[in-house]
Amino acid sequence: MKHLDIIISGRVQGVFFRATSKAVADQLGIKGTARNRPDGTVAIEAEGDDFSLELFLEFCHKGSDRSAVENVEVKEGEMKNYRNFEVVRK
Repeated sequence: MKHLDIIISGRVQGVFFRATSKAVADQLGIKGTARNRPDGTVAIEAEGDDFSLELFLEFCHKGSDRSAVENVEVKEGEMKNYRNFEVVRK
C-alpha cells in the first residue's frame, strides 16, 4: 500500500472530475480525498496498492468526459489510512 498526492490541472473544475474520480476510486478500492483548489486545480490524495494506483493515474491523465487535463503531478506521501474515498466540498 502507498499514498500518492496528485495535482491535476487544466479544465478540471465544474466538469464532474471529482465525482468521476470517486466512482473510479471506489471501483478500484482506492481510499482518499478529492478537492478543488483555489488555483483551479484538483488535489487528490489516493491510497491503495501499486496496480490500483496505476489504473487510477491513467484515469487522472484522461479525466472525465467534460474535462481537459493538461498536467498531472504525482508524488508519494505518508500513509493516512483513509477509510473510503471522499469528495471534499468547501
